[in-house]
Amino acid sequence: MSKRQDALDYHSQGRKGKIEVITTKPCATSRDLSLAYSPGVAEPCLAIEKEPGLAYEYTAKGNLVAVVSNGTAVLGLGDIGALAGKPVMEGKGVLFKRFADVDVFDIELATKDPDEIIRTVKLLEPTFGGINLEDIKGPECFYIEEKLKEIMDIPVFHDDQHGTAIIAAAGMLNALELVGKKIEDVKMVVNGAGAAGIACANLVISLGIKQENVILCDTKGVIYKGRTEGMNAYKERLANETRARSLAEAVKGADIFFGVSAKGALTQEMVKSMGRDPIIFAMANPDPEITPPEALAVRPDAIVGTGRSDYPNQVNNVLCFPFLFRGALDVHARAINEEMKVAAVKALAGLARQDVPDSVRRAYSGEEISFGRQYIIPKPFDPRVLLHVAPAVARAAMDSGVARRPVEDMDGYREHLESLQGRSKEVMRILINKARNNPKRVVFPEGDQEKILRAVQILLDEGIARPVLLGEKELIRAKMADLHMDPDQVEIIDPPTSPDLESYIDEFFRLRQRKGITLAEAKRLIMKNRNYFGAMMVHMGDADTLLSGIEHHYPDTIRPALEVIGRQDGLSKVHGAYMMVTKKEVVFFADTTVNIEPSAEELAEIALLTARKAQQLDVEPRVAMLSFSNFGSTQHPLSLKVKKATALIKERAPELVVDGEMQANVALDPELSAKQFPFSAVQGNANVFIFPDLQSGNICYKLLNKLGGAEAIGPILMGMKKPIHVLQRGDDVADIVNMAAVAVVDAQEQ
Repeated sequence: MSKRQDALDYHSQGRKGKIEVITTKPCATSRDLSLAYSPGVAEPCLAIEKEPGLAYEYTAKGNLVAVVSNGTAVLGLGDIGALAGKPVMEGKGVLFKRFADVDVFDIELATKDPDEIIRTVKLLEPTFGGINLEDIKGPECFYIEEKLKEIMDIPVFHDDQHGTAIIAAAGMLNALELVGKKIEDVKMVVNGAGAAGIACANLVISLGIKQENVILCDTKGVIYKGRTEGMNAYKERLANETRARSLAEAVKGADIFFGVSAKGALTQEMVKSMGRDPIIFAMANPDPEITPPEALAVRPDAIVGTGRSDYPNQVNNVLCFPFLFRGALDVHARAINEEMKVAAVKALAGLARQDVPDSVRRAYSGEEISFGRQYIIPKPFDPRVLLHVAPAVARAAMDSGVARRPVEDMDGYREHLESLQGRSKEVMRILINKARNNPKRVVFPEGDQEKILRAVQILLDEGIARPVLLGEKELIRAKMADLHMDPDQVEIIDPPTSPDLESYIDEFFRLRQRKGITLAEAKRLIMKNRNYFGAMMVHMGDADTLLSGIEHHYPDTIRPALEVIGRQDGLSKVHGAYMMVTKKEVVFFADTTVNIEPSAEELAEIALLTARKAQQLDVEPRVAMLSFSNFGSTQHPLSLKVKKATALIKERAPELVVDGEMQANVALDPELSAKQFPFSAVQGNANVFIFPDLQSGNICYKLLNKLGGAEAIGPILMGMKKPIHVLQRGDDVADIVNMAAVAVVDAQEQ
């Protein structure tokens, strides 16, 4: 099948197009309808009539953006008209929603008259919280945006101009840092004097490049003072006194080239003539002014970016407009001003200097991504862009006086933004906040592993924990230096040289001398096996909790902990649970990792420990004891075991909401439960699920994770005297951070 047919099928199959309108309130009953429409709808109408600002409270205005176009400059396709441009505008709406949860109506206007566009858009102001102008040709686009900004009291933003400029400028700031040049000293050439080119020139001047050091070129050559051919008011503002008349003359000795023009406009000879460490952003679409291989072949010292995803340093507008509008909408901004654009530039530049999460690396085929010449702009699928750009824009709107509703709690605002990315982000933020209230010492026996080190940096930055790394000191310090980490921020212990070594050996021998361990074996284990050394740190009170397993099999991590720490008094075994975070809620599954065939007594232990863990993590437990049988419907040893376990739990914890044995659908379906089993304490709203054996629990959590898209946080080891937690061999940095937060909260309860 051709790519053309693929694209046509994508847009035509099923529901036509790419967007739909859905309701956000229930509309199932006559009462719902009477509230949604007549007569109930009159109340918010009358309230808004008295106080127009309440439209942001009672309608979707505050999260609704109009993407407005007349189709005169569409995405490399040119003047194809308003109707033909509609698929692009729908696509813009998809990106707004996908990346920043901003709702969009696309509006295609069948006119080329700028004043008619201005009048029409102005009349739409009551409907929208912001206006995104799109694919309108220059110079009309400049005039349209300027006039609308003058007469409208909501943000107006022409993305083709400013989006490209903001992202390219962010990359430029980082490139200048890498090559050691000061912004006030550099010389720059911008080739292309349309919407994006003029916006790029204006923005870099706002950032500190001297206007006399910026030369703008178009198809007729350099735009200089006194030129009359092909000029307009917007070009005239950027005209400079210069003897250069061609692009080739302009780029001689230049430090920076921005291209928003045409394929092949910048030649290798021109690149050769540029100053040292030239910065080249060839952003013509779909083919750049010069490709990175062509530029680097003649200037290996160059830093090169393009608009294409198959080369490093992609300038992609999706890094800007969703997040810029998110921040503007959230403070009910009257405009998007220069201060807000500069804030977005600096936020993007700062983000590119931070460590890149594994989730982003996976989205780009696992490629190595770290700040440097091949990575000066964040990747489009980096979820952190929302959390950096939107708050920066909101803050700039507040500081510059265009915010109607200032954000009073910026940390709380960032947490709200995280919740837009899914329930898992919200849940983990709650957990992390609990950890930050009283960070504990977490010992990492695998202290020389890169993933551990990267996670440790996040733990330090967020104030989640006080990490202790075990391993060879010089090796760990060298690896931290490679990752641009400060080794002095964290405690590093090399077990063979630790001053506590002898006391740990003696204590371990005391613990295990009647269980087959000789003094020589005790010495070997404590010196050579860092899991034993780490467990001894927790046992002796030199650390609060331990996290290990990224390079060990699960039993190899648990065994030292059991031998040193041991299980809680009165428990028959330790048990394992997972916290499963779905889009709707948080649930707990147990036992999913330890006990293969638990007895009724052990099932009761598992349920009580898991319920306690749920409470510890601010979830009020409702426990379903799962089986293939419903409340005695099948008399079989497997179901009878679950029935007995349920009775034991009710006897030991009469206040706990628990019932069983029951099938999974009964545990999750309120209507079914109420109709068939009204006596059940769990009325179809269970959030703690206890499986009858390891096989069913392990299978279920992995299926929910892979097929259902739930985030699995764990394994959470329960029943130890002191908190020990185990990582999985495939865990990424985010998993390690999550489990460290779980471990710290666990340690807080000790």
